[in-house]
Amino acid sequence: MFLEENTELEKIFKLENVDLQALLGFNDVNLKPLEERFTAKISVRGESVYLKGNKEEVETVEKIFKEMIFVLNTSGTLTGEDVKTIINLTVEGEEIVADKEFDNIILYTKKDVIKAKTPTQEIYFQAIKENDICFAIGPAGTGKTYLAVAFAVAALKRGEVRKIVLARPAVEAGESLGFLPGDFKDKIDPYLRPLYDALYDMLPTDQLRTYLERSVIEIVPLAFMRGRTLNNSYVILDEAQNSTATQMKMFLTRLGPNSKAIVTGDITQIDLPQNATSGLVQVKDILQKVDGVKFVFFDKQDVVRHRLVKDIINAYEQFGNGE
Repeated sequence: MFLEENTELEKIFKLENVDLQALLGFNDVNLKPLEERFTAKISVRGESVYLKGNKEEVETVEKIFKEMIFVLNTSGTLTGEDVKTIINLTVEGEEIVADKEFDNIILYTKKDVIKAKTPTQEIYFQAIKENDICFAIGPAGTGKTYLAVAFAVAALKRGEVRKIVLARPAVEAGESLGFLPGDFKDKIDPYLRPLYDALYDMLPTDQLRTYLERSVIEIVPLAFMRGRTLNNSYVILDEAQNSTATQMKMFLTRLGPNSKAIVTGDITQIDLPQNATSGLVQVKDILQKVDGVKFVFFDKQDVVRHRLVKDIINAYEQFGNGE
């Protein structure tokens, strides 16, 4: 929100996905280099920054705040000297992260910045922000699941939800669970491993272990969702092409107040018995026109894995078409 009058600008923006105390420093020490360099009035109240002054300065200071957030979330620390360096680079026109890139950032980790990288991922980003239930359908390697988990972790970090539940159908895919070694957890974990892998990328190991022990994050077979109501939660169903029509309805009706769901899957890789209807295939026709539900379709152009993955998908398509 802003009001423009001649060259004066008044602007308010939110500080999201950031540790405010680490960003501002003890007694707001990290604001002092900004106040010394610019005449624009800067005040921070809660999670909002209020800027007022010369239009060019206000826009520059807003950009500096974005750069500060980027540096803090990627390096883990931010000092007054860091702020001075960021100010100098920004004033000289050397951006650490471009505005468009900043707008597409989903989650910061110590190793990387997770963001929407392709046009369809950007559509996915907006769809999740604007809808309570989002379906992501498309081939392997397009980031459907990884980004879904990143959205959930970001929401948990911001305090928007209290819990994350990640579910997968435990389709036996050629092996009988009964003949696999170990107890039930040992038997089921391989089916859920991709979800663990994503979480280990996004959270420190100790923090993830604590979340799992306290059931702040749950990773469960889809069948274990029956009978539950999930409030204040981010719920993800992965490999949804292997859910039956009954299971899909069961999953979608678990949603309670202040909860969101993301459903991901690839309808070209269905492992269900031939006489079973895929819930993901069926739901496309049932919920396509329901407000608050959005379908996003990925294709091979959105593959962000190894360059050969796109070529492999191409080759299989051509083989299936008899080319």
